[in-house]
Amino acid sequence: MRTVHDDLAAVDLNLLRVLDAVLAERHVTRAATRLGLTQSTASHALARLRVQLGDPLLVRGPRGALVPTARAELLAPVVARALGELAAVWRGEAFTPATAERTFHVGAGDLAELALLPALVARLARLAPKTSLLVRPVPDDTAGELAAGSIDAVIAPARPRDLVGGCVQRQLFDEDFIVAMRRGHPAARGPLTLDRYCAHPHLLVAPRGSFGGSFGGFVDAALAAHGRRRQVAVAVPHFLIAPMVLAATDLLATLPRRLVASVRPLGLVLRAPPIEVPGFAMHLLWHERTRTDAAQRWLREQIVAAATPSGSRASRAAP
Repeated sequence: MRTVHDDLAAVDLNLLRVLDAVLAERHVTRAATRLGLTQSTASHALARLRVQLGDPLLVRGPRGALVPTARAELLAPVVARALGELAAVWRGEAFTPATAERTFHVGAGDLAELALLPALVARLARLAPKTSLLVRPVPDDTAGELAAGSIDAVIAPARPRDLVGGCVQRQLFDEDFIVAMRRGHPAARGPLTLDRYCAHPHLLVAPRGSFGGSFGGFVDAALAAHGRRRQVAVAVPHFLIAPMVLAATDLLATLPRRLVASVRPLGLVLRAPPIEVPGFAMHLLWHERTRTDAAQRWLREQIVAAATPSGSRASRAAP
């Protein structure tokens, strides 16, 4: 099967530079001066192009001026654009947020969206109004998709299997857990002891796994260390539905504090867990292949800034 490499096998990049200059100047001597070449070198390059393309490219018009052929008129904008794009990538052209037209792809769960998206979207709208943000669920193969470039960054608690093959991370914020229940729940009266905690049915949020996912695992592991277990009556894959379910039922849930703080109008009652439950850290993950990419660095800076309490630009070095 014929490929682009077959079609361009005889193309010399220097010939394309001459073609671009000659078509722009419509004068061989001026094109040679523009490129820092002798007139004879430019003429020889133009002759080679004519042979390779089977087209004179420039012919004499009225009063002896050179005019492009139809083939040359088709080639001129394509060659100019291709050389411009190649030059920009070659020199690592800076990313200009105010004028950039680009779509960023970010993976995030609903807890990360709740914590960061309002500030992040506001920053992008203000600083880079022509960019778009496409948020998708955290991929199961985070490392693979970051390496392939199908996603630019992931905001999630890092798993060991995510940090392979050139993937790197930066901690955004710490999170701890609080027990939440509806106002009027039997467990809301008096201290929440371990016995009372285990006696009531629970709602479990398992965002990145099966029933008994990572967040539920923190609680269940802590209970098991005390020889106890809880009854999980309902398991859901998303955080944001949990407060609404609690407000309408007699379930308990051990949830990230940021989530509960965002739903104050529901009037949920909050209690400290009766046992020590380790918290977790939310991380920004990306691939080393994008370390020097100006647009990617800028995106990561905005995510880090959105994670700070003020939502302002972070003072630490950009990731």
